[in-house]
Amino acid sequence: MVVRRPPGRRAQILAVAADRFHRSGYHQVSMSEVAAGVGITAPALYRHFRGKPELLDRAVRLGLDALADGLRAAGSTAELGAALAAVAVGHRPLGTLVQRDARLLPPARRAGLRRELRADVALMVAVLRAERTELSAPDAELLCWSALSGCAGLSYQSAAPQPRRAEALLRELVAAVLAVPLDGTAESADDTAPASQRTQERTQERTQGRAQERTQERAQAQPPEQPRPQARREELLAAAVRLFHQRGFDNVSTDQLGAAVGISGPSVYRHFDSKAQLLAASLVRSRERLWHEVDGAISTAAGPAEALAAGLGAYVDFALRNGDYLGAMLSETERLAPPDRRAAVDFRRDFLRTWVGLLRQVRPEYDAVTARIRVHALFSLVNDGVRNRPYSARPDLGDCLRRIGRAALGVETS
Repeated sequence: MVVRRPPGRRAQILAVAADRFHRSGYHQVSMSEVAAGVGITAPALYRHFRGKPELLDRAVRLGLDALADGLRAAGSTAELGAALAAVAVGHRPLGTLVQRDARLLPPARRAGLRRELRADVALMVAVLRAERTELSAPDAELLCWSALSGCAGLSYQSAAPQPRRAEALLRELVAAVLAVPLDGTAESADDTAPASQRTQERTQERTQGRAQERTQERAQAQPPEQPRPQARREELLAAAVRLFHQRGFDNVSTDQLGAAVGISGPSVYRHFDSKAQLLAASLVRSRERLWHEVDGAISTAAGPAEALAAGLGAYVDFALRNGDYLGAMLSETERLAPPDRRAAVDFRRDFLRTWVGLLRQVRPEYDAVTARIRVHALFSLVNDGVRNRPYSARPDLGDCLRRIGRAALGVETS
């Protein structure tokens, strides 16, 4: 007797795997869980896919193939927005799979993935520059990458919004991002700068000044030389963030962590009980700095519009200096122990709530769903923008991201 496989079984498996990886993180999902989600046994699953790496690879490829097909058919920026929005909604896990989990693929496949994304952006650039002939290739590429990343932000919504509404909003968001003027974005101390920009700069100066004062006060209250163990601990926290982001938690040994700060691997345990504790402590330290800088800028602003501008400026400035932390926060939170993971998730939720509330004060016609989609898009395009070489090396990247960020939020960009 011949047992026929149900039609579309491979597609069903990929959909379940993508959803599980998206929600829980690649490392937290077993083949048995995927099989159970499909309603088959694990041995039956292995008849379709050799293992989790192939599942991840195929799930990513499925979404990217749909993206490439949509972009190849686009002949205008409006059609680009429609293609990006359709994939973001129809393949919602794709954003997290590409931004967080794809780095766990074999090196050759990662390189292939990067080539595919560059080819997609090249398709977008050709369409955009046909409509905006004044754009240079680098400016057009930055705008297209930002639109792509902004749509990927939909992956981080805790609940899926109504599809048609989400698509309409993302089309609007993409149109706004692709229309951003980037000429003359270099930062200047010229008094002709917009009032909101001058307010933001003054707010940042006050925040930095207070931080320097507090640093001086602590230095005066402490002995002239900080105890070496504490200094070494701080060095380890900084090295851990960098290495965990670049290589992944499981691919970093204590010997590598020790070597990064000039000590032996076993000496790491003088400062932290385990590698997991070091990961947790490094993420806590980084998010404390993020909150301090952004909340400091927001809380000293004169009103909601000024606060939103100041917060955006502070977030972009933090991102430019702390790309490794943003990457590690995105990719390694699922590797934390449950209590530490809950604390990280709670921080993200509170941070998002602060931005959503502020945006709705500036744009009272936005409901919570609209504001969340726009804020997630902002975070996604900034986080990608500061880590996306070679565009991250632009000397005016900070000002470009502020302009693009305002477009994503739907606030005044001039």
